[in-house]
Amino acid sequence: MDLQSILPAEAFKTEKNSGDYIGEDGLLYCGVCRTKKQTRLPASDITQGKELIVPCICKCKVEENRRKEEAEKKRQEMQRLERLKASSLMDAKLKSARLDGYQVDADNQKIYNLAGKYVNRFDEMYEKRQGLLFWGTVGTGKSYTAACIANELLDKMIPVVMTSFVKILQNIQGNPNEEERIMAGRESGKRVNLLAGLNAAKLLIIDDLGAERSTDYALEKVYNIIDSRYLSGKPVILTTNMTLKEMQESEDIRYRRIYDRIFEMCFPVRFAGRSWREKAASKRFDAMKNLMEE
Repeated sequence: MDLQSILPAEAFKTEKNSGDYIGEDGLLYCGVCRTKKQTRLPASDITQGKELIVPCICKCKVEENRRKEEAEKKRQEMQRLERLKASSLMDAKLKSARLDGYQVDADNQKIYNLAGKYVNRFDEMYEKRQGLLFWGTVGTGKSYTAACIANELLDKMIPVVMTSFVKILQNIQGNPNEEERIMAGRESGKRVNLLAGLNAAKLLIIDDLGAERSTDYALEKVYNIIDSRYLSGKPVILTTNMTLKEMQESEDIRYRRIYDRIFEMCFPVRFAGRSWREKAASKRFDAMKNLMEE
């Protein structure tokens, strides 16, 4: 069996463009980059003892193919990024949160630095299964900081899911089938176990721990999600308005087993200082006061 009987006739045809020329060796050359568009296969059994002239790729064609591959790769990456963002379950108001828009002040400088380091060293954090527990009073930037981390990682094509126990429980309560619906990629119509969907993400962020209802059903679901994440060996970030003391000294066994798991997985980070909302309201008040006094 020879090459000409195996390959279609088109495989032996060389595309000739304007400016292409025949070199001294009798082969076709590209008129742009002046490199070969044909090469010779020496006589062998597979060529039936004949020398064959076959097409090859010139340098500018190689470069053109490389650019096309890069453009296609970028297109696919953008599609994947959009899918990741769509499946992140994040509230719309937090999807624009980024560290370059962070309101850094004396109260949160260390937290801002920590968030940046967590993003930049996420491979290490992931390997060590290092989670974070953001705790403090209302309005001190816990959710925003967590969203900044999520979005910075999503921009790097790292799968992140950011949601809340309230949202999860609202989705599954009263609808048993909802628990089987995939969390990431729900628009595709696929169905997988809820925990598998959450644990598919490299980073899971649960916002507003403690806001969920304290029924046996709800707390069992919360524990299952936390425990499943623990067993998956992947990091989690949680935010809560509770104090560490409230969590550590809880006498309710239902809560204690949840909090014990969290403290095994997460480093506690306190958010102190004045509420961001109060600061924003104060700025608006001062701006209007100055306007009235002009």
